[in-house]
Amino acid sequence: RERTAAMFDAYLAAGLNYFDTAKNYIGGDSELVLRDCLTSRYPREAYVLTDKLSPSFFEKAEDLPGLFETQLESCGVEYFDIYLMHAQSRDNYPKYKAAGAYQFANEMKRQGRIKKIGMSFHDTADVLDQILTEHPEVDCVLLQINYLDWDSEGVQSRKCYEVATRHGVPVIVMEPVKGGTLANVPAAVEEMFKLHQPDLSVASWAVRFTANLDNVFMVLSGMSNLEQVLDNIRTMTDFQPLTPEERDIIEEVRTIYQGQNK
Repeated sequence: RERTAAMFDAYLAAGLNYFDTAKNYIGGDSELVLRDCLTSRYPREAYVLTDKLSPSFFEKAEDLPGLFETQLESCGVEYFDIYLMHAQSRDNYPKYKAAGAYQFANEMKRQGRIKKIGMSFHDTADVLDQILTEHPEVDCVLLQINYLDWDSEGVQSRKCYEVATRHGVPVIVMEPVKGGTLANVPAAVEEMFKLHQPDLSVASWAVRFTANLDNVFMVLSGMSNLEQVLDNIRTMTDFQPLTPEERDIIEEVRTIYQGQNK
């Protein structure tokens, strides 16, 4: 917790303020850590806090109010800036519909206990289109986007991004560095990046690729230590969009990965 608090302090001191949690993260400790390291130490207006309604914690509509109250209490806040329907897919979306989860979130928003309603999403673009069509009240969507998954038929980063954009729904990015994969790249890829920008980290290329997209308003990068926090601060403070030459380099990098059958 002491190390985590130091990471939070550095992040907030740099003018960044977005935090993302869920009840099931870190074995159930994530919300409590946020309370100890963030919400009990900073005024409520100092940060933007997102929590999620996860499918494993409810079965029916009657479960939702108590769960929501528990999450607020665990985080030590009176409202969430964003509340996400967690990991929406063709498999679990019917459960959310049956429990009236979106309607519950709308009511909490009406009461001022949620500022924005969103969802995180893991499926194909046609499913995303269906959900956004049925729930135009959704304020934002959290999508897995990175330069390796951009044209992947499995993840469908580009297609999902385009669906959200067509619906006029702003995008939050998760997995910009693909769980650390794009921070530990093949030697040929690292050499290309370093020849062009020797002072930039390999991971910063991945973060900049996602932050470069017009309809993206937030990029979430999971940071494990203070060094990674400081690297992301350097990348996002005085943000530099990708140049045409840098976009070409990323296209070459994709080709290298494809050649390795990754």
